[in-house]
Amino acid sequence: MDWPEAIVAIIIIVTIAKFLNKRRNERLGLVEDVHGDLVTIPDRGTQQLREDVKYLKDRVAVLEKLATEDRDAYRLENEIEKLRDR
Repeated sequence: MDWPEAIVAIIIIVTIAKFLNKRRNERLGLVEDVHGDLVTIPDRGTQQLREDVKYLKDRVAVLEKLATEDRDAYRLENEIEKLRDR
């Protein structure tokens, strides 16, 4: 095998390897972003779950705020009652 044939063989091998690698990544749901990093393609189910989690986090934050405000009011009420008892 002469050197031009070796170069052509190397080019063919590299091209086939890149093609197979790209096909495998697509099967796994991976694509390259603008920086060349592999990222997953979010499907509709994943997006819906993210929206649900965000909604639930917002609801929990509101409930925590209500629970905290009520607790402070309850403490204040107890302190007032203690002062009345004196």
